[in-house]
Amino acid sequence: MMADRAGKAGETPRRSLATWLKIAFVRLGVLPFLLVFFVIVFSFMSNRYLTGENLMNVARQTTYLAMVAMGQMLALLTGGFDLSVGTMLAITSVAAALGMTAVLGAYPDLIWLAIIAGMFTGFLAGVSVGVVNGIGIALFNVSPFMMTLGLASIGFGVALYLTAGMPVYGMPDTFGAVFGFGRFLGIPVPIYVTAAMIVIMYLLLNWTRFGRYIYAVGGNIKASRLSGINTTRTLFMAYVLCSAFTTISGLMLTARLETGEANIGASMPLESIAACVIGGVSLRGGVGRLSGAVLGAVFIGLVQNGMNLARIDSYLQQVAIGALLIFAVMADQLRQRVLLELRD
Repeated sequence: MMADRAGKAGETPRRSLATWLKIAFVRLGVLPFLLVFFVIVFSFMSNRYLTGENLMNVARQTTYLAMVAMGQMLALLTGGFDLSVGTMLAITSVAAALGMTAVLGAYPDLIWLAIIAGMFTGFLAGVSVGVVNGIGIALFNVSPFMMTLGLASIGFGVALYLTAGMPVYGMPDTFGAVFGFGRFLGIPVPIYVTAAMIVIMYLLLNWTRFGRYIYAVGGNIKASRLSGINTTRTLFMAYVLCSAFTTISGLMLTARLETGEANIGASMPLESIAACVIGGVSLRGGVGRLSGAVLGAVFIGLVQNGMNLARIDSYLQQVAIGALLIFAVMADQLRQRVLLELRD
């Protein structure tokens, strides 16, 4: 009898711990567990990993992915995804560089006119990709996979044609000095830009009717249509806004590189989707938080930085990111099952 009671008493803490872990997994997702694991691993592999200088470098490098991940999140929340975000970065970079060099050649003394004109040209070029995506997906009901994949191929081809596969030089030095390498109060300018975009995205998702519509359309598009939501306009705007966020990232990245590059962004579709999924944004649509997508981008930045410090080959890093994406999708499936168990 006493042995049985002792056994039951020993089982209670274990059951409580298991229940607590299940609840934490359902509410927080897999990201916190992965973050703790990799921070501990890379801390042992390199003494520089948790230094203030390195963490600031990670924050700056992560800004570009975080911007794209926020845009990708909008597409995922509607139940789709955007495989053309890499093309948007390339088109934006090339168009901005060509615009700046053209204006600077005509008006050598008007540096800021060249910068503004080039950024405007790049922004319009990048957003035009999102407009075409929105028209195809929202108006013609083309599969997001086929639409964005096809446009990704077209966009990269156009960017390579415009540059003949060569980087575009001749942009004003001020552009890179301010938007690529500039600092304010010791913090890189891209971090401020990303912070502003996070605030805008938060207000858009949580304080506007459009934000509620995004979640509703991703949850059940037929029910949303029957309840009076203009699903066509919501889908269209989701992909246009996705391109807008990605285009701003493209402009910041171009300033960092100080050249217009047609080959940038090839890995961005995979990394942006991975950041969102790892952060708890469901591939089924209608589920996900902005904080999760941003932290997912930070996590990938930390992992890439840790692998660089550990001198892991760049090709193997792509393998690791792909494996993390697969693992995150499997964890999302498991999370849904655990949620059903807890509800029962």
